[in-house]
Amino acid sequence: MRKYLGVLVGATALCAMSWAQAPAQAPTPAPTTDQAPAPAPAPETVPIPTPTRTANPAPPVQYPRFELFAGGSYAEAGLFNAGHWAGLPGWDASLALNATSWLGFVVDGGQYYGTSKIPGAVPTPFPTGQTFCNTPSCTFDVKTREYNVLFGAQFSRRKYERWTPFGELMFGHGGTRGKAVAGGETFTEVGSGLALLAGGGADFKINQRFALRFKADYLETRTDQVCQRPSTNDFRSPTTGRHLRPPQQIAQRLGFGPQFIG
Repeated sequence: MRKYLGVLVGATALCAMSWAQAPAQAPTPAPTTDQAPAPAPAPETVPIPTPTRTANPAPPVQYPRFELFAGGSYAEAGLFNAGHWAGLPGWDASLALNATSWLGFVVDGGQYYGTSKIPGAVPTPFPTGQTFCNTPSCTFDVKTREYNVLFGAQFSRRKYERWTPFGELMFGHGGTRGKAVAGGETFTEVGSGLALLAGGGADFKINQRFALRFKADYLETRTDQVCQRPSTNDFRSPTTGRHLRPPQQIAQRLGFGPQFIG
C-alpha cells in the first residue's frame, strides 16, 4: 500500500512541475477607441468628354424680292444699214423678280428718239429715184424712233455693303420707225424683229428701299424693213414689192436712274 501511495505522490509532483514550467499566455489587448479608421478607397473618376467647338454657320445673304428701275438712257445706234451712227436719247425701265441672291428674271422696255443720217446715193430702205437731198454725196435726215421689249435673266453679286454689280442677258422684240421727206412727200419706214441684249452695271445702295443704277449694254436687232408709199398708203419694199431683211442693226446704250427695292 505504501508502495502505491509513493508512486501516486511522485506522479502528482511531476504534473505540478510541468504546469509550473509552461509559459503564461499573453492576454489579448482590447481595442482602443483612439485608433484611426482605415481610409476608404477613392472613387474611380470618369472622364467628362469635352464638347468639340463647331464653326457657326454663316447667316443667309439678304436680298430684295423685286427691283423696279426707271431712268434716262442714251443710245449710239447704227440703224437702217446707213453706215452712220445716230445719238438717240430716251428712257428705259425694268422689273426684276429675284429667285435667289444671285439670280433674277427681268422684263425690260425702252424707247429712243432722234435723227438718223442716210446717204442720198443709197437711200435704202427708202425708195430710190426720190430726191431726198440735192447731191448724191449728201446725207438726208430721218426722224427715228427705236423701241424694244425684252425678257431674260439678271445675275447679281451681293457681296458688298453699298455696291451690287450685275450682268444681264435678254432677248425679245425690237423695232424701228423712220420718216423722211422727198419732193414734199413723207416716206415712212417700219421695221420689227428679234432683239438680243447683253450688258451689265452696278447698283449703289442709298437705303433699304432706294438705290441708283448705272448700266451699259449692247443691243442687236434683226428686223424686216418695209416702207410706206405715200401714194398707195401700202407698206411694201420700195423696189421689189417684197419685205426686206437687211443685216442686223446695233445699238450701244448707257442708262442711269433711281431704283426701288422691295
